[in-house]
Amino acid sequence: MNLEKSLSTLLRDGFILVFSQDKLDIVKTAKALISAGINNMEITCRISRPLEKISRLGKELPDFVIGVASLIDNAQMLKIYNAQHPDDPLPSVDEVVETGADYLVSAANFRPDTYKKHAGQVAIIPGCGTVNEIVQQFSLGANMVKIFPAKQLGGTAFVKAIDPAIHKTISIVPMGGTNPKNMPDYIDAGILVLGGSFSAIDKETLRNIFEKQDYKLLSDELVKIKQLIDEVRAKKWPQIDFATASVEQISKATGRNFNL
Repeated sequence: MNLEKSLSTLLRDGFILVFSQDKLDIVKTAKALISAGINNMEITCRISRPLEKISRLGKELPDFVIGVASLIDNAQMLKIYNAQHPDDPLPSVDEVVETGADYLVSAANFRPDTYKKHAGQVAIIPGCGTVNEIVQQFSLGANMVKIFPAKQLGGTAFVKAIDPAIHKTISIVPMGGTNPKNMPDYIDAGILVLGGSFSAIDKETLRNIFEKQDYKLLSDELVKIKQLIDEVRAKKWPQIDFATASVEQISKATGRNFNL
C-alpha cells in the first residue's frame, strides 16, 4: 500500500484504535473496525508475537491499513530487551516494514537513518513531547506527530499551547487518555486524527466484549466513536467531506502539511 493511500485512510477515518489486547482476535477486531467504517488499526508490539499477527492480518485483509506501534528505534535497547525475552522478541522497524506495516508509530523519536530508509514508503508518526521534537521529527520526514502520553502532557491545553508555535502546520495525533468525552475538545483544538485504546469504551461493556468475544458489540461501540468524530469534524471543517477528500484537499483546507 502506498503512502498517500495510508494517509488518506487515516484522515478519512479520523481515529486510530490501538490494538493492545491478546484477549481479542486480531482479524475479528479489524473486521469489527471495518463494519464501523474504520479501515485502519495500530498494532502495538506489546502484544505477544506481533510479527505473526501483523502477517496474518495482512494476508487475510490486504486492503486494511496496518499500523505498528511501541517500536523502539534503538539497537542497544532492542538488544537488551530481546536478550531478556528470547522467546518473544521485540521486532525492529525494518522487520515490521518487511512484514507489512503501512504506518509506523513510536512513543519516542525515530532515528534519521529510519527516515532515510522508509520515509516516502510508509507513513511515520513519531512520539514527541516538546515543540523542538515535533519540529525536528517533521523536518526529517514525519507525516504526522504523536503526542504521548497526551493526558499527562496536558491534553487539549497542551495542544492549544504548542499549535501556534508550530504555526498550525503539523498534524498532531494525541494518544493516551483520549475518550468520547474529550474527543470533541481535541477536534475543536484542530486535531484531525485521534488515537485511542480500548479504554475509550465503557469498562462494563469492554468486559463483556472480552469475556463473550462479542465483536458485534465491539463494532457497535466503535460506530459511536466514528459517528462522534465525523459529526464534530463536520462542524469544525464544513468545507471538507472527509469521506472523499484527498490528502492534498485536506491539507489546503486545514493548513496542515503531511510531508508528501
